[in-house]
Amino acid sequence: MSQDVCVGSPDLPITSTRLIVDVDTGIDDALALLYLLASPEADIAAVLCTAGNVPVGQVTANTLAVLDMCGRADIEVAAGAQVPLVAPLMTTEDTHGPLGVGYAEFPATSRAPSSRSAAEAWVELTREHPGELTGLVTGPMTNLALAVRMDPELPQRLRRLVIMGGCFNHPGNTTPTSEWNVAVDPEAAREVFDAFSGLPSRQHPIVCPLDTTETIEMHPVHVDRIAEASESTPAEALSPDDPRGQRSRASNQVVRHLSDALRFYMEFHRDQNLGYLAHVHDPFAAAVALGTVPYTTTPATVDVELEGRLTRGTTIADWTGIWRREPNAAIVTATHPEVFFEHLTARVGAFARNLKLPSSNN
Repeated sequence: MSQDVCVGSPDLPITSTRLIVDVDTGIDDALALLYLLASPEADIAAVLCTAGNVPVGQVTANTLAVLDMCGRADIEVAAGAQVPLVAPLMTTEDTHGPLGVGYAEFPATSRAPSSRSAAEAWVELTREHPGELTGLVTGPMTNLALAVRMDPELPQRLRRLVIMGGCFNHPGNTTPTSEWNVAVDPEAAREVFDAFSGLPSRQHPIVCPLDTTETIEMHPVHVDRIAEASESTPAEALSPDDPRGQRSRASNQVVRHLSDALRFYMEFHRDQNLGYLAHVHDPFAAAVALGTVPYTTTPATVDVELEGRLTRGTTIADWTGIWRREPNAAIVTATHPEVFFEHLTARVGAFARNLKLPSSNN
């Protein structure tokens, strides 16, 4: 298997990446959005919403709330698919909370989503900016699959696509062999991978699977570092000894909402006997899209099982050419979590500090 080592660094000259971001805003999607908003490399053309962690209406409300909190009401938010292509919708409030953002209580937004659908936005934005846009999908791939059905040439117009999804040599987190985003809509995932087959390798999707993203373990110390960098008071100190559901008293609104969201996520992981931590899959994929984190990729041919009684939603990678089909993806197989968290905590903390948000707990 050949490997490509891709080294990004926040110390390199800033190169702007224009993004279409497609989310099912739960806790780690919200942190990914916060990271992107904090990143000078990120130029967000639109944020598109799909049903996944919670229904699409709540996803859209969460997305608007995060952008509004960060002073970015200028970014288009488009609502998309309410249900997967074929299967009934699965949601995961047990993981992300009844509203999808843990214990966080964002102020209600007064802003309405875009008049166009998420699929229409995919098509129209890539027609307006051919070869310029990087797609980042951190939820099910339903919107993108619908867009490709509308315009099969869409993949050729993307500069690159980064996907958080799938697992290959790693246990699943939805079934023993399947990852959540793909398991919610396996048909959409297969259609997307098929749509990128035959393109040059530089346009193959970069896939961030559980194999790598479950090494991205956020611990209480990382939340503490964000709070410290933001100059929020009092000191933030999440602890497994805290009462379940305890709320943050942070003076900084971004820190307070982030802490309340991540506390729920850490409690969930502890309940699953994984430790008092949070796997923040989506911020890592966002950093890959921007090129600000070191990672290694391996080319493979990816397909999705649709029929298996026990294996539906499983992503399979042919690493060695057994299928005699050309690779259609670059799978992230390694990274450096400590480098990622040093970068993430400093960047998000500084962003929260510089927003100069009011100290009220309202």
